[in-house]
Amino acid sequence: MKLELHRLFVKALKFGDKTGFANGTLTVNKAELLALIAEDPLLGKNLDVDLAIPGDKTRVLPVKDVIEPRWKIEGKGQVFPGMLSDVETVGEGKTLVLSGAAVLTAGKLVRFQEGIIDMSGPGAEYTPYSKTYNVVLVLEPSDPNMDKHDYEKACRMAGLKAAGYLAKACADVKADKVETYEFANLRDAMNAMPNLPKVGYLYMLQTQGLLHDTYLYGVDVKKILPTLLSPLEVMDGAITSGNCVSACDKNNTYSHQNNPVIADMLKRHGKDFNFVTCIVTNENVTLADKRRSSTYATKLAAMLGLDGVVITEEGFGNPDADLIMNCWKCERQGIKTALLTDEYAGQDGASQSLADSCPEGDACVTAGNANEVIVLPPMDKVIGYAEEANVIAGGWNGSLAADGTITVELQAITGATSELGYTKLGAYTI
Repeated sequence: MKLELHRLFVKALKFGDKTGFANGTLTVNKAELLALIAEDPLLGKNLDVDLAIPGDKTRVLPVKDVIEPRWKIEGKGQVFPGMLSDVETVGEGKTLVLSGAAVLTAGKLVRFQEGIIDMSGPGAEYTPYSKTYNVVLVLEPSDPNMDKHDYEKACRMAGLKAAGYLAKACADVKADKVETYEFANLRDAMNAMPNLPKVGYLYMLQTQGLLHDTYLYGVDVKKILPTLLSPLEVMDGAITSGNCVSACDKNNTYSHQNNPVIADMLKRHGKDFNFVTCIVTNENVTLADKRRSSTYATKLAAMLGLDGVVITEEGFGNPDADLIMNCWKCERQGIKTALLTDEYAGQDGASQSLADSCPEGDACVTAGNANEVIVLPPMDKVIGYAEEANVIAGGWNGSLAADGTITVELQAITGATSELGYTKLGAYTI
């Protein structure tokens, strides 16, 4: 497979008469974009589109998803297959990317499981999306009593449509940079680099129902058994988020599109190891389902003769059991593991970090403690609904002060402890 990402680097964002890109500036026709998302009868009449610019004293909440604008300019399939387009396989051809831009979907959905993005101040230091030029969709349901699954789908589709619309409008602009990626078929990959260990990526997707859902080619992942996927398919939009979960470690669509684990493994491919495949697996609710999926995922790793796997989690608590099952079932088959997760260790950092553990899980990377408390100062502008700070996960009744100050845990900040490593937190040795 061969994929070219044609990048336009967005360095400014504004409203204007025509949506397009020139000299680093993305211009958005607000009325046209509003009309596009208003086509969905499930969305209400009081929709809005606003802009959140890096460095501005702007706060966006509650944020549901973050999506990078993209459009397929050559090759099979189209962006967000199974959602915006037919289900042709992606991961090949040429895809336009508006690097530095993002679409945010905001509005009251599950309420307690959405997030905050500050474009400046201390909160901005914890979210990567304080550095993106954000087109914000403020959404509401056409009926306040609408089933939340229907409203979530409407919000999800609005964000994907907006992302496709923005990139399509720039499809004729010559790219600032073209990145080319190639990935071998399984036959060739298995016979290549005999002196290097064969390594895979075990990619856990949250799929617990009750709006804790992720989609692969438009299919709710809890409905499938673990399967093999090329990393180029992931990079080209095969996975989209439908998750309404804690903001800090929600793997939003943007982080799937720009998965840093895949990016780093591709850089090290052929040098430190032979990166053979991604194995996509689900995170389930019942013990029987966890056993089934973990056994099947680790069976695939063993069938391929993998020497090691990197395992990433999404969420916390219940999914910790899936993470640990995947770990020890690999290790006991002779497959070395490295785990990437975050912690819920209490506000003082002294509590048990994960809900489960095993002796084999001795190579673990943490993305930080989501219970750490932060004070967010008032902003000049709030896009969305500031009062949701009192109910979102990581907040509490009284989190929002009268002057606009918000006191919350990192759990409330979008992407703060991303378990894909798409975060601004780091560590150093002292």
